Amino acid sequence: MLVQDRAAPAAPKSPKTQIRASLPTLHQNHRFSEPKSLDFSTWASENLYKIFTVGVLIVTVAAFLFLYNVGDSAALLCFKNTQSESLQALQFPRVDWGSVAGVTDKSSPYASFRSERWIVVSVSSYPSESLKNLVKLKGWQVLAIGNSRTPADWRLKGAIFLSLEQQATLGFRVVDYLPYDSYVRKSVGYLFAIQHGANRIFDADDRGEVIDGDLGKHFDVELVGEGARQDIILQYSHENPNRTIINPYIHFGQRSVWPRGLPLENVGEVGHEEFYTQVFGGKQLIQQGISNGLPDVDSVFYFTRKSGLEAFDIRFDAHAPKVALPQGMMVPLNSFNTMYHSSAFWGLMLPVSVSTMASDVLRGYWAQRLLWEIGGYVVVYPPTVHRYDRIEAYPFSEEKDLHINVGRLIKFLVSWRSSKHRLFEKILELSYKMAEEGFWADKDVMFTAAWLQDLLSVGYQQPRLMSLELDRPRASIGHGDRKEFIPRKLPSVHLGVEETGTVNYEIGNLVRWRKNFGNVVLIMFCSGPVERTALEWRLLYGRIFKAVVILSEQRNPDLAVEEGHLDQVYKQLPTIFNRFTSAEGFMFLQDDTILNYWNLLQADKSKLWITDKVSNSWTMVSVKGNSDWFSKQGELVKKVVSSMPVHFQVSYKEAVNSQQSFAICNSEVFYIPRRFVTDYDDLVSLVGDLDIHHNVAIPMFFLSMDSSQNFDSVFSTMIYKRKPPSSNSTFYSAQAPAVHPWNVSSEQEFIKLIRLMAEGDPLLMELV
Repeated sequence: MLVQDRAAPAAPKSPKTQIRASLPTLHQNHRFSEPKSLDFSTWASENLYKIFTVGVLIVTVAAFLFLYNVGDSAALLCFKNTQSESLQALQFPRVDWGSVAGVTDKSSPYASFRSERWIVVSVSSYPSESLKNLVKLKGWQVLAIGNSRTPADWRLKGAIFLSLEQQATLGFRVVDYLPYDSYVRKSVGYLFAIQHGANRIFDADDRGEVIDGDLGKHFDVELVGEGARQDIILQYSHENPNRTIINPYIHFGQRSVWPRGLPLENVGEVGHEEFYTQVFGGKQLIQQGISNGLPDVDSVFYFTRKSGLEAFDIRFDAHAPKVALPQGMMVPLNSFNTMYHSSAFWGLMLPVSVSTMASDVLRGYWAQRLLWEIGGYVVVYPPTVHRYDRIEAYPFSEEKDLHINVGRLIKFLVSWRSSKHRLFEKILELSYKMAEEGFWADKDVMFTAAWLQDLLSVGYQQPRLMSLELDRPRASIGHGDRKEFIPRKLPSVHLGVEETGTVNYEIGNLVRWRKNFGNVVLIMFCSGPVERTALEWRLLYGRIFKAVVILSEQRNPDLAVEEGHLDQVYKQLPTIFNRFTSAEGFMFLQDDTILNYWNLLQADKSKLWITDKVSNSWTMVSVKGNSDWFSKQGELVKKVVSSMPVHFQVSYKEAVNSQQSFAICNSEVFYIPRRFVTDYDDLVSLVGDLDIHHNVAIPMFFLSMDSSQNFDSVFSTMIYKRKPPSSNSTFYSAQAPAVHPWNVSSEQEFIKLIRLMAEGDPLLMELV
């Protein structure tokens, strides 16, 4: 589809304009107009196309009603699906970059105005005190972008205000794709600022006050020429190539706070850096500031750390040095405290098909990946603004696109490569690939094409490409290249209680647990309602384990829940093993068993763990005198054992010396270290298509892989009941390594569980 060869876009009608347009217009009739012939044949011939059109409409409506009323739902569904597929067909936009016509400002009162430094904000209400102070910043021009909720009489001396109606007359293509009531309309403001001479844009909101009233005091406003600070910048170490995401708040003294857009599975990574490296300044094209007061946090943090209606007032270390991110490593960026230099202006585009609280975060990750293509990098700065907490919470659903997709997005972006030879071609290709992967919709592909053409039309010059450092061998980091910085531990907020030494001790425990299990993958099978519990399980165990893979009978892509069947789930594990080739081991857990991870530190992660010492979980069954099911399973076990290689067969027969019996284990929890993964894969291959049940296959595999005398006995003291007692609160014990059975089917039940588990991990109280 050709999206470039068109005139200036038609102005989208605001709600008021649409209402006016829909009113009927009264036309004055001529009193003595020539009379029409009343002959039917004449009338029919003159109105034949009208008759035909009305007839087609009637037939269509009748057919539609028929499909609904006669109950032929299959036919209707087929019709809907066909229509949906045609709408969702994704085509790569074709753009003739060389023939994009220029667009000049001919309609606004500011056509001749020019300024190099702009502050762009979205406004939905009358000017705040913070916005009034932004206008007072010397050398910066404030541009306020209105939406459908902005008062019609909005004005602020010293600020340029663009209403919906004014935005529609500017001739930008992006206007066609923007919602009326969202801050993402700032995209119009960015283009307007570039059109009027911008070479620095501070992306801000109307409730942040610049500390000390000077942006130049905090950010590197000048990168070249006189006034530029060409200093050496501390940089996160690239020693671990698998580390792709950073929580910058730890560096600035708040290790128990995390930014919006950080994958929840990384929330528990609270240890400070062992060492840093350094990088020369001058290419920090995107500069992210830290906010005191109410920092950029997600709704999970906001709802779990607040006691009553007291406003947040979180402070960060103003003396901590700014820190850069090397290629291959990312950080969440936002749209209310970020400085963009001209070479990164293309990265200001706010996607329009995702939820509002996800738009700027997805933009940030997308822009960071593309920034590497021109040799740029992101730097995070000490507190630059103070944002006031208005005690206005937003629903968790507004962040759904973050919590579900952001971890997968980061992995995708780091691995993405392009053979295109110009930056804008790479940008459009990446947007297309992100739509293919489901990170945003095809609307954002078209929006990207419109955005890039609008940039060219206002005179923007796309930066030159540079070779990607990720594809070059990285130099080893010598002792002389290692730079140390130990962050301060500033007071934080935990459910309204200031952090004390006790909390620091608890965080130290969390660091130890994470260090112990940080390279172990948890594979969890959920028999309960995943739509109510999947995010909670990830939040609970994602703090400790490398990753949490959730399986369920029903696949739920929105929650990253994969399909699996419990009676055969052991056959699915090799696929997951291959997904995490660097993992130290794999823990399997069913959701009716609670894992007290703080009691597992002494277990040997090089050994197999299973409940072979728990009599209610593991038992030997005789083929004789039992039901047909046991007989059939016994025959299948005998068949597999007879085909085993010698080392497997000898090990198994040492443990089970009779062909008339076999082991059954409920297999709610077990651990497989990396050194046994190949053996496990081989045993699954031996089973093949045989219908051996999970509870039979797992003990057979374990006894074949190693002698039971070598199993770690960490689960031997777990609490294991066949049926839960009437009082769950007396049943649970924080001193046991695991507890079974324990069912969680709602958020309320999850909260009860967390309060009990907090005896072993007090920081869990932050989640409820």
